[in-house]
Amino acid sequence: MNTKVRIAGVELKNPVMTASGTFGSGMEYGEFVDLNRLGAVVTKGVANVPWPGNPTPRIAETYGGMLNAIGLQNPGIDVFLERDLPFLSQFDTRIIVNVCGKSVEDYLEVTEKLAGSPADLLEINVSCPNVKEGAIAFGQNAQCLFDITSRIKKKAKQPIIMKLSPNVTDIAEMARAAEAGGADAISLINTITGMKIDIHRRRFALANRTGGLSGPAIKPVAVRMVYQASEAVGIPVIGMGGIATAEDALEFILAGASAVAVGAMNFVNPYATVEVAEGIESYMKQYGIQDIGELVGAVRE
Repeated sequence: MNTKVRIAGVELKNPVMTASGTFGSGMEYGEFVDLNRLGAVVTKGVANVPWPGNPTPRIAETYGGMLNAIGLQNPGIDVFLERDLPFLSQFDTRIIVNVCGKSVEDYLEVTEKLAGSPADLLEINVSCPNVKEGAIAFGQNAQCLFDITSRIKKKAKQPIIMKLSPNVTDIAEMARAAEAGGADAISLINTITGMKIDIHRRRFALANRTGGLSGPAIKPVAVRMVYQASEAVGIPVIGMGGIATAEDALEFILAGASAVAVGAMNFVNPYATVEVAEGIESYMKQYGIQDIGELVGAVRE
């Protein structure tokens, strides 16, 4: 039984990875999760300089999910290269570094600094709904997405995955723009912009007013968008958005995703990623599936 998948020529032992921003760089989860069991670890967003993130409060629970307005808080690329990458390099798992920025130049600086690193793939975050400068505009305008993708592709030594925003009118158009710009793969969906109000205090629950909605509540939207994107492009698609179980992950794979990422569920169940990977294997045995590739896009009318 073969669970291996290939993303832009990089082989993963199975299709399960972590979603950026929900797993740090794996250090916090080391006592719960055997990172060697994962296809890849996707790091928290890394910028060219340290980012303090947004003011608190910046997390709020909602029905079936959560809102976050962390604002991509991170220690910057230099600390990441010195501390986080050496930690991840100890494990038999692929390393995908999530890159964030407020301008094209920011993205290019991080991309260039990662050129000689052990990172296997770069996931370019142009879709965070909590960053006021730059990033969300790149992810919501097809021409901007094409331009930044093509510029990063020219500089990157690793294959690039463009992480798409669901906060758009036509996800297929955005997927095609990323592919046309030279993306080696795309990942989606990032969080959906939402809001919560504390009716007793008559205040916004988040200091940022809005935040990114994640968790099971967004899964049907995510599955639909992954299907539409995979139908629109010929490059691999990594699906995410509300995955809690192997059954959830298999929906994304059947819709066209070559791999999947577990996000908010890591906060609820630190073992979720490994449980999803094991559940996919059990499903393959149950239905006599010899190769995970047989399931990618195999949904029938």
